[in-house]
Parts: sequence; structure tokens; C-alpha cells
Amino acid sequence: MELKEVLQVLEQLAPLSLAESWDNVGLLVEPSKPRPIKTVLLTNDLTDAVMKEAEVLSCDLIVSYHPPLFRPIKRLAQKDWKQRLAIRAVEAGMAVFSPHTSWDSMKGGVNDWLVGGLGSGQVSVLSQAHGGASHSHKLEFMVRSPEELNAVVEELKASDDGTALQCSGSRPDSSGIHVSLTCSASALTPSVQILLKHSAPCQSLSILKLEKAPLPGHGQGRLSVLDQPVTVATAIQKMKSHLGLANLRLALGAGRTLESSVCTAAVCAGSGASVLSSVQADLFIT
Repeated sequence: MELKEVLQVLEQLAPLSLAESWDNVGLLVEPSKPRPIKTVLLTNDLTDAVMKEAEVLSCDLIVSYHPPLFRPIKRLAQKDWKQRLAIRAVEAGMAVFSPHTSWDSMKGGVNDWLVGGLGSGQVSVLSQAHGGASHSHKLEFMVRSPEELNAVVEELKASDDGTALQCSGSRPDSSGIHVSLTCSASALTPSVQILLKHSAPCQSLSILKLEKAPLPGHGQGRLSVLDQPVTVATAIQKMKSHLGLANLRLALGAGRTLESSVCTAAVCAGSGASVLSSVQADLFIT
């Protein structure tokens, strides 16, 4: 498969629009010379050891859950280990992709997998994800005649590249023709400027901000009301088994013991501070 085809598959699996705004996701390193993607290495973190493994395997693509490049880079130098990894990826012609919080947010993704370790329960999303609609505003106005409508529409079309504006309907009545159109944030100002040049639209113009539709099941963090409450000790054993780990770090709250009951559990991959801060639960998993 070509790189762009692999990226399309990854996008279908978990759209990058689900990622948090602060995150750095997607294709982070793109080779200058395209080559078929035959070998893909999946890793939690791109470290020096992982890069050596990728080089030995002659990998074409590294999918690193955590983004190896996060903050802006002003130079590529050998003294910084992350910059060294980027240089080696470029020299080897390897692509590097990071999904991070898009995989956390997706329905059936990392957070759902984590919370599933405690057993069945009523699971809800803590921080709801919303669809990335391209149009952010709705403009409603009135024109007096079909001729005026055509003139306004032609001016709007002339300022549009074909994607920023969309007419959502027109309704004639005794007072004139009521028109509705949606536009992107970038098209809002030029569209309003055009409408204000015409007397009828100028007097009747109203601007509405469109809310993005929620995406059920997608978002950051999960809260599970367990079908069968367990003790803290049992919850720990369940998570050890689920994660395949011999040890977990535990911080007991004031007055809590290993025999305390766990009826609700809140989960967020990563530190989870912004997602879990106002959540009430018996157990927090991060």
C-alpha cells in the first residue's frame, strides 16, 4: 500500500478530528521519496531502542501512540534525543505517525479498553467529542425579488472557493424572499461585507453560530457504574490481569482500604487531570 492509503485507513479507524486541540497527531515525518508501506512498527513510545528495532526491520512506517515530536522545533541537532530520532527517520526514509488522543477518544478505543478491565457496567463518556463541521455560522436575510437574490448569490459565489458557503434554503412570502446559508468561519466576514452592501439583506441580516453535533460514544475519559461492585483489591487484580502487568501503583484515599467497595470507576488514558478533576467516583484509573 502507498502511504496515503495507509493514512486513509488510520483515519477511518480513528479520525484525527477526535484528538484534543493541544495534541500533535497525524503524520509527523513524511519521507521525501514515496515508497510502498510493507512493514509497520507499532509502539507506545518512539525511543532509541525502538528506532534501532525499526532500522533492523527496515520499517516503512512507525505508528507511535505518543507523538515523538510535540513542541515546535527550531532546529534539528544531535544533542536532543527527539531530534536525533527525527533525523534518523528522515535518513532511513521512514514515515512516523501518531494517533494519541484520537485513539483515546474513539468509541471502542483506549479508554473503553481500559475501563473494560473492571468488568461490565453502564459506561458513559466524561468529555463528549463533537463533529468537526466545516460550516460554523448560519446567515439569514431577506431579498425583495428573485433578481436581487441572483445578484447577491453571484457576489457570494465570486468570493467563495466552492467549499466555504452553502445555501440551505429560500422561502418566498408576501414580504420578500427569506434566504438561509451556512458558511465557514473564514467566509463569515467577506460574506457579511457583501450582504451589507445590499439594502434588504443589510436590514434583515441575522447571524447564528452553529453548534457542533455530539458524537455518541466518542470523547475523552469514561465513567463506569459497575454491574457488580468489587473491592479495591479485586479491582487491582482485575486491572493487572487486563493489562498483563505484575505491579500497579495505587494511592488510597483518606479512610479507604483495600477492602473498600468500588461501585463506580472513572478512567482517562494519560494524566487525566483536566478530564477527571470534577468527577465523583470510587476509583480513578489513569
